[in-house]
Amino acid sequence: MPATRIHLVRHGEVNNPGGVIYGRLPNFPLTELGHQMATQAATELTSSGAKITRLIASPLQRTLQSAKPIAERFNVSIEAEDKIIEPTNIFEGHKLSLATIARNPKFLLKLFNPLKPSWGEPFNLISSRMVEMMQKAWNSTESGEIAMVSHQLPIWMVHRFAKGQILAHNPATRRCELSSITSFELQDGKFVEVDYRDPAKALRVNAVDQGAV
Repeated sequence: MPATRIHLVRHGEVNNPGGVIYGRLPNFPLTELGHQMATQAATELTSSGAKITRLIASPLQRTLQSAKPIAERFNVSIEAEDKIIEPTNIFEGHKLSLATIARNPKFLLKLFNPLKPSWGEPFNLISSRMVEMMQKAWNSTESGEIAMVSHQLPIWMVHRFAKGQILAHNPATRRCELSSITSFELQDGKFVEVDYRDPAKALRVNAVDQGAV
């Protein structure tokens, strides 16, 4: 039989002293606190009785590092997968502020359609590649549960897609905290969200969560 549940795990706190939008840029590892958060996510999966038999992660440094405690806890290897990577956007390497936009007229020209959004990978493409990979992983996993370590916006797109909501949204309303776990099951051919957990909540008091689009 195929997999029984897919857990979308967000990475932990990222070392981003400049406060920039890091996107797909290299050299943005986890902080020490971020590693602790990732461990908390692995502990939560273990204590909840999850039977992780497959582990897939975005190929970026922060997600691979966040996947490591899960790999060690469940004795599974990490499969790097581009389809669950952070979306592209024109603000990579810059602080997202009015001053930045004012200094770069090309940015202003890209803000004409927030419903798409016009400044980066369209929401519908993010959603479709994520769901496509979830479906592929579900069908190709013989048994057990799958953990996918990804990023805030891709996970939130799956949430909204599964709920039948429009994909355009206010980023401030996202419920996808650092090292959170959003779980789905395939029911009648559709992915249904069945759980959300925030195992690193206590650690987040001292965390900085910025850099995501």
